[in-house]
Amino acid sequence: MRRFSMAAGLVLAGLIGAQAAEPVAGAWTTASGETANIASCGGAYCITIVTGKFKGKQIGKMSGTGGSYSGEITDPEADRTYAGSAEVNGASLKLTGCALKVFCKTQTWKKQ
Repeated sequence: MRRFSMAAGLVLAGLIGAQAAEPVAGAWTTASGETANIASCGGAYCITIVTGKFKGKQIGKMSGTGGSYSGEITDPEADRTYAGSAEVNGASLKLTGCALKVFCKTQTWKKQ
């Protein structure tokens, strides 16, 4: 029984470590060069543009942990909202937005 508890504790510690290693919150440079801030908001993460033409506009909201997230993202230029997902890998954030689950576009943002 004690071995099981110790093994479960190590697995849990590994999962917590993996989540801590892939933080989505923070400042990111978008594909178009603006800065977007991702911050905790009401049990999810909100994405707000903080520089450029759309400064102050919230463009997304997503939920998830451990480097994998899903939610919605808005293209501020076209003012269209898409179902999306995001994957954090070190200092890169890969965002994919899809219309009708068929027409998808992917961008990579860099952590500042």
